[in-house]
Amino acid sequence: MSDEHETTGNGGVDDELSLPKATVQKLITEMLPVDILCAKDTRDLLIDCCVEFIHLIASEANEICEKESKKTIAAEHVISALKALGFESYLAEVQEVFKEHRKLQKDREKKSSRLENSGITEEELLRQQELLFEQSRAKYQAQQQS
Repeated sequence: MSDEHETTGNGGVDDELSLPKATVQKLITEMLPVDILCAKDTRDLLIDCCVEFIHLIASEANEICEKESKKTIAAEHVISALKALGFESYLAEVQEVFKEHRKLQKDREKKSSRLENSGITEEELLRQQELLFEQSRAKYQAQQQS
């Protein structure tokens, strides 16, 4: 983010919204052929366009969310916003990414709950960890003495 300030239409001053330049540069580099370079001002323009696009979609999703008397913007609101703004061509890819995201979230929850459902207390886990460290130290020291 930048230290510059931008005056918004409502008369207030907000920190300028941005995306990490290094990340955007990496994306650009991955997408372009190796013999094509992207000027810094072009990268900055792309960042501005991306931020504006995100703001547009988020604003529309927020309106849809408010119409449904919801307090949290859900993925379905974003998908509806894309439709409402005429970005139907993005829907298939967005829905595929959303499906992958949900799958990753479920996998994380399974890993998390597996630990919680193991029936082992945190103290016991720490004791087991210390025992493993002790065994590892002993093995290392034995190797050093040989």
